Amino acid sequence: MHNIAVYPGTFDPLTNGHSDLVARAARLFDEVVVAVARDTAKRPVCDIDQRVALARRVLADMPNVRVEPFSGLLVEFCRSIGANLVIRGLRAVSDFEYEFQLAGMNRRLAPEIETIFLTPAEQYAFISSTLVREIVALGGDVSEFVHPEVKRVLEGKRCD
Repeated sequence: MHNIAVYPGTFDPLTNGHSDLVARAARLFDEVVVAVARDTAKRPVCDIDQRVALARRVLADMPNVRVEPFSGLLVEFCRSIGANLVIRGLRAVSDFEYEFQLAGMNRRLAPEIETIFLTPAEQYAFISSTLVREIVALGGDVSEFVHPEVKRVLEGKRCD
């Protein structure tokens, strides 16, 4: 069986925590598709094309990983590419309730697609895209939280 796993998110920005989860998943599954959400209630700093391009550059050294934009229901995207797994990251217990509900709803919509939870390495467990954006907005250094290419783009978007 060829296992295709989808790791969805807005990735605004892609953090070292995200990259760590992608690398872990790439060791476990035949193919990992990083699915960058076009439709989001969030107001992303980077547009969809920029988020996809950044993720492709940052993850380029992982041969069984590809990055694709998507819109609409995640389970429909999974079906359209033949994926049978969804990867979700859990940083803390506080993430679990929402992720558990999401997994249950996805299972109801598409019982053939399993959700797998992965945790990042300890040094990345506290990193979130929201915190990275806030640090950049306040003029702080995010070098240890994101890839240098991501840092460069974020700093170019600062409003100061």
